[in-house]
Amino acid sequence: MSALTCRGVSRSFGALRAVDAVDLTVQPGARHALIGPNGAGKTTLFRVLTGRMRADAGTVHLGDRDVTGLSEVRRCRLGMSQTLQHASLFASMTAAETVALAVRRHGPEGGGDRIVPWPVRRPAVDARTDELLGQVGLGDRAGSSVPSLSHGERKQLEVALALACAPSVLLLDEPAAGMSPAESARLLALLAGLPGEVTVLFVEHDLDLVFDLADHVTVLHLGRVLLSGTPDEVRASDAVREAYLGTARREELFTS
Repeated sequence: MSALTCRGVSRSFGALRAVDAVDLTVQPGARHALIGPNGAGKTTLFRVLTGRMRADAGTVHLGDRDVTGLSEVRRCRLGMSQTLQHASLFASMTAAETVALAVRRHGPEGGGDRIVPWPVRRPAVDARTDELLGQVGLGDRAGSSVPSLSHGERKQLEVALALACAPSVLLLDEPAAGMSPAESARLLALLAGLPGEVTVLFVEHDLDLVFDLADHVTVLHLGRVLLSGTPDEVRASDAVREAYLGTARREELFTS
């Protein structure tokens, strides 16, 4: 059984078909990249998968459950978590307070349906918060305010928030956007070190990060799947290089 599947998913905006009968299968434990040139339909497909946007046609399954008609919140409660390209964090909070709020919301003490009142301090919440911050490399930044964190550290914090609900499937929308090479390297190490039971589907423009992390790559072009295969298969594809650059010269697209 796959971790995440969509079949025949389409979404149009007027006369523009942004996603056109897309089939996608993400295997359990995969590090699956979704790439393509600008306008390929990646963001629209991502939004349909997460429930942020409804599909005009097709189905989405999380494991063996049809979640096509479910909201973003319901999908999260069933094990789908996400980070967004442009996320909103509370500037008035520290890193630890931000993660603790998510832990209270999604952890057993919050019950998934309510937020434990903020003044309440519980050892289990504190322990889980410390665990998540350590997992994303922010253990020494727990007391730092969100505005004082670097761009890369805020991305790490967003991953901690996504992990707070113990997802089975984690979707990342351009996690390396705006990062320096050093920050991208830290992000790569973070994502590579995630538990194997967490399936990862990520949209990313940084092809070096894609081919360092992904074990499977799906390429979208003009709303359709151009190719889905191993990184080596995608690297070797003339069609992929032409879709990106209008050229079949490998060295112009892949730097490593």
